Amino acid sequence: LWVHARKAWLEGLSPKENRDIPPLDYPRVYRLKARKPNEFIGINGGIQSLAEASAHLAHVDGAMLGRAAYHTPGILTGVDTAFYGEVAAAFDYPGLIDAMAGYAARHIERGGRLGNITRHMVGLFHGLPGARRFRQILSTDANKPGAGPEVLKSAFAAIDFAAAEAEAA
Repeated sequence: LWVHARKAWLEGLSPKENRDIPPLDYPRVYRLKARKPNEFIGINGGIQSLAEASAHLAHVDGAMLGRAAYHTPGILTGVDTAFYGEVAAAFDYPGLIDAMAGYAARHIERGGRLGNITRHMVGLFHGLPGARRFRQILSTDANKPGAGPEVLKSAFAAIDFAAAEAEAA
């Protein structure tokens, strides 16, 4: 059972306000786990870092990074090291570029638009050198008629991957 630690107000708040205004009540989820020790209870809501997720795991069986993973997906590169004790490995940026360009090409061949994919990628390199230019290219060029994988490759070229790898080391 995954439990969101925030009550949603069905009247009076917009969906955006429902993500901020009602307070998170993590202890309530912890109490549920204490009452149901033999059932999987995972927590969701407002968790912004792997350290926060780890702290929750002292009380529940799982912790979900929702918006944090969507807006700053690079956070997920540390999961295996933080939770499973695996040795940190350098991220395969060229592999990512090739995989996403191939995925985009297949999507477009089936009648899709590049913007359907790239709108979910704008936060991919949040905080890295070149991220602003990456976002600009995706936001403008990916929605132009006929845009293809070359737009992705152009956007990826804006990122200073050497600096990103040096920062991670």
